[in-house]
Amino acid sequence: MKSFLRNASITLNPSSNLTTTILPSIHLILVKPFSQSTSIPRKQDRVRDHGYDNYMEVEKKIRKVVKFHSVILSQPNNTIAISLLDTLARRLGLGFKQHEPGAFLLKFPHVFEIYEHPVQRILYCRLTRKALDQIRYEHEAVLAQIPDAVTRLRKLVMMSNTGRIRLEHVRIARTEFGLPEDFEYSVILKHPQFFRLIDAEETRDKYIEIVDKDPSLSICAIERVREIEYRTKGIDAEDVRFSFVVNFPPGFKIGKYFRIAVWKWQRLPYWSPYEDISGYDLRSMEAQNRLEKRAVACIHELLSLTVEKKITLERIAHFRNVMNLPKKLKEFLLQHQGIFYISTRGNYGKLHTVFLREAYKKGELVEPNDVYLARRRLAELVLMSPRKAKVDAELVSYRNGLDDEDDIE
Repeated sequence: MKSFLRNASITLNPSSNLTTTILPSIHLILVKPFSQSTSIPRKQDRVRDHGYDNYMEVEKKIRKVVKFHSVILSQPNNTIAISLLDTLARRLGLGFKQHEPGAFLLKFPHVFEIYEHPVQRILYCRLTRKALDQIRYEHEAVLAQIPDAVTRLRKLVMMSNTGRIRLEHVRIARTEFGLPEDFEYSVILKHPQFFRLIDAEETRDKYIEIVDKDPSLSICAIERVREIEYRTKGIDAEDVRFSFVVNFPPGFKIGKYFRIAVWKWQRLPYWSPYEDISGYDLRSMEAQNRLEKRAVACIHELLSLTVEKKITLERIAHFRNVMNLPKKLKEFLLQHQGIFYISTRGNYGKLHTVFLREAYKKGELVEPNDVYLARRRLAELVLMSPRKAKVDAELVSYRNGLDDEDDIE
């Protein structure tokens, strides 16, 4: 899948020519504004990165293809009549007009196979062998990494300020965290030494509660990155100690005073996302600044726990209260466009997808995993030319013809 992502390097020295750096956070509460030498714009226009937007254009097609996957596999014999597609598309809310679903399936002959029923003489649709193999590969990859999924879920619950997270919120984001469909049993109930399910007294909601916090899991992904930066590049310890890797989008302009303020924010200490801050006095300006930077670290760690290092803004909002995140998440993330990227593509502007910029290079994950690679197989099938599918079919027919001739001889 082609993309035009561009990456820039970290520059921590405010006196140097800065192309990329760490983006400062905004205040969660109203405080006295900084002086001109350290002022940071509270509102920033979003600078588009077409590489990520093109990525989401492909995701938009994949999302519709996956929904048709589910419909076809739920039917008897895993086939469905073309005449029923209009009704099912309206039920799924896919936004198709009359007769458009059939035309949509014809665009992806490597995923959907349309054939005439030998008895009823009407058109039916089923998944191709390649599509069925991709589903099998992804299912096997998800099952194989259940131990890693257990660790990810433990870290996610440990980030909660109450030590528990609503089960429904995890279920909604199940795909992003690489959890199997039966994760309530295979991940939670099957590991009672790590989790327990409880019913809230005030509501009927179920919650996942951590049994015991493991200090060895309290190391954030950004801390490992800082260690690599320090050991391999020889960056000064004070510069890298509280820094974040940032790649600003092309066209993002950095002014003189912004550069100075960013450099100061870079060195600002903050509390770890896994640290309990309930006993701290958060009324001072310094405490508020640390709390804001902690919110950046929480979202960074949340994205690091996902399989594809991306998640929708709406699903991040589900964890806002338990992780002490700001209310206006979109505005907050726009203050950090070098760390995160928000794409509005993929669902007609109704869906906001947040990417962890440092995790991607040239449209691909820097550190891919088996689940990600299995899902990329589907993207390859979607992007594959329909002409190739026609050539493949002709080759199959040609080979079958040769076999028939051999039998006659």
